[in-house]
Amino acid sequence: MSLADAHGRTIDDLRVSVVDRCNLRCTYCMPADGLPWLDRSEILSFEEIERLVRVFVGLGVRTVRLTGGEPLVRKDFPVLASMLSGIDGIEDLSVTTNGVLLERDAAALVAAGIDRFNVSLDSLEHERFHQLTRRDELDRVLRGLRTLGAQPGVGKIKVNCVALRGVTEAEVIDFAELARREPYEVRFIEFMPLDGDRSWRPEDVLTGEEIRAMIDEVFPLTDAVRPEHGTAKVCAFADGRGSVGFINPVSEPFCSDCNRLRLTAEGELRTCLFSRRETDLRAPMRAGASDAELAQLIEDAVWRKELKHHVGEPGFVPPPRTMSQIGG
Repeated sequence: MSLADAHGRTIDDLRVSVVDRCNLRCTYCMPADGLPWLDRSEILSFEEIERLVRVFVGLGVRTVRLTGGEPLVRKDFPVLASMLSGIDGIEDLSVTTNGVLLERDAAALVAAGIDRFNVSLDSLEHERFHQLTRRDELDRVLRGLRTLGAQPGVGKIKVNCVALRGVTEAEVIDFAELARREPYEVRFIEFMPLDGDRSWRPEDVLTGEEIRAMIDEVFPLTDAVRPEHGTAKVCAFADGRGSVGFINPVSEPFCSDCNRLRLTAEGELRTCLFSRRETDLRAPMRAGASDAELAQLIEDAVWRKELKHHVGEPGFVPPPRTMSQIGG
């Protein structure tokens, strides 16, 4: 069985936010004072998440990524990872984390069956990291990455850097050197209008093509390749020492073959990162809806999936939620 929308796209990727809280306050994501947190009763329980994921998998979802907020701040998060890794039909189970608690949880998450990790890291320099995240946690993140890389059987590790004009240029080559030195694929993500301060401007977007050109001048790159349904255009270093990726949702939207859904921490289904409408799955589930009834709600919502996000077009209005509230 497969999920499809009205535009003929097959939908088989689900992002599940397990908590809205975060232990950083990144400028492109959350206000300095944070946001009003959900009450514990509003957040889906592990059992509710497992049930919904099983319904999605029964409809054809094959890839599941666990996000937040910061997923590792959710108590007993490796237990949830283990519950989901046991679901037949999931072909890839991954986690996106800011890495602050990775040193503590890396071994447990690998043992629980997490296949891949995306670690957010926007600066390799202490003062700049503090300015961007409003926290002094760079050393913990770097230790977490090293701990993760040392785990037997760990899958692919990607390091994600949000590219901000006037900020990231100073470290582009440092990140390229990291990708050449360590077994990480460093990926640069264009700044999107999902910041808590609502200060996003098109001129603040440092494009992936600009960054690629900067790296290519120092370390020649091969032609970019973007796998089907993949978000990153990946370039290998011409000498074979690693690769870098470029995720360009603003300058080069990839909406035409988008295969993603998002489930928020309180059980709202979003069919686009920039959706202005959501489908509540928590209320009907807690009211006694059957799996078949939940599946019908999901299928109806997916059929209405947006054709594209409209970022940069006249009249674009960002969603009322920030990135931390949606799930990365």
